[in-house]
Amino acid sequence: MARRLRFNGTGSGVNGCPSIHEDLSTGEVVVHGPALTDPDDIAQLRHLNEGEVPIVVPRELLVDFGPKEVTRVPDIIGLDEFDRLFTRFEHTAWRLETRRRYASDELTETYAQFTRSEPVNWEGVDTEWCAERREQTALGKRFDRVRIVDSPPTAGQLYLLDNARRNSAVGEKILNLRRANADRLGLPAEDFWIFDSRLVALLNFDDADNLVDVELVTEPAAVLRYAMARDAAMHHAIPYQEFAARLTAKEE
Repeated sequence: MARRLRFNGTGSGVNGCPSIHEDLSTGEVVVHGPALTDPDDIAQLRHLNEGEVPIVVPRELLVDFGPKEVTRVPDIIGLDEFDRLFTRFEHTAWRLETRRRYASDELTETYAQFTRSEPVNWEGVDTEWCAERREQTALGKRFDRVRIVDSPPTAGQLYLLDNARRNSAVGEKILNLRRANADRLGLPAEDFWIFDSRLVALLNFDDADNLVDVELVTEPAAVLRYAMARDAAMHHAIPYQEFAARLTAKEE
């Protein structure tokens, strides 16, 4: 079975070598870089066994992107504390949505209307969430989301595509990206928020697609990894209006 490898980072801004990857199942670290080939150098190595290949990497690569703990202890917060992050950040909040279904959506009247093929009056939806978003964007703060969509889209994804009209009305910028493109870009299969490019909030769901808690990530190298995913997603995603128009044209 193939390993579940995650790209942690590279010490090169040009050709991506040397680099570090991490096995998400075992915690093992995979490092690749230029091989040590000089016989005099190799002769100085101890315990170099048959089949092993010595490589040379800059010290900074290991310091910046190698694991800092033998066993990582996640920093878990509850949903109330998570909600407070949306008023305490200073400049930007960015979300990647990767799931095919969110159980909380299906509890709303707007979801019921949508699944009955009734037009949803999003302008008439004015919740506490909407008021908070308007308040924060009025302060000059920015909210962006990229939503991953399957082919064909799930019912939940089609609902969120329609729901994007509400989000944009209260100040969020909503974009969409095909899952095939997300996979090609190597985007993480995780839902997360990035606040001010310094704090990542990983959203943890149960088997019934309910959000149960949130893991905070502040380690600079890890935050950088999610910021790189954000940049790739923003570069390739398109505004939800354009995505919806293409989807409608394809169906016709």
